[in-house]
Amino acid sequence: MGRILAFDYGQKRVGIAVSDTLQIIANGLTTLPPNEVFNFLKDYLAKENVEVFVVGLPKQMNYENSDSMRLIEPFVRALKNKYPNIPVKMVDERFTSVLAHRVMLDGGLKKKARQDKALVDEISATIILQSYMESMRNGSLI
Repeated sequence: MGRILAFDYGQKRVGIAVSDTLQIIANGLTTLPPNEVFNFLKDYLAKENVEVFVVGLPKQMNYENSDSMRLIEPFVRALKNKYPNIPVKMVDERFTSVLAHRVMLDGGLKKKARQDKALVDEISATIILQSYMESMRNGSLI
């Protein structure tokens, strides 16, 4: 099995998470500026087998796409064009930032660490990935 890479794509930062090779555990990998993502992927994919890309899908409470889709759609198109053999799946990312802050608080991180937006984005990507893997295990494929 290959790994799964997940992205919490934002205007200033992209949080990236990765699964283990058995696709059981999600771990934060890094946070990068958007213009560095494809250079990172080039290097990462040269070393690791990635089976699926998962991208956070920004939805509003009424299930309509949020304004952030204008950033996500070109990113997803570029992923599909550059890596046509790796499927791209979209996962609802509502509440991931809230959950990331909760994880940080529950983990005992001090206030200064909880204000690190890069860490929040990396944890959000991890939550997106974990959500995707759980839906795969539960048979509710996304």
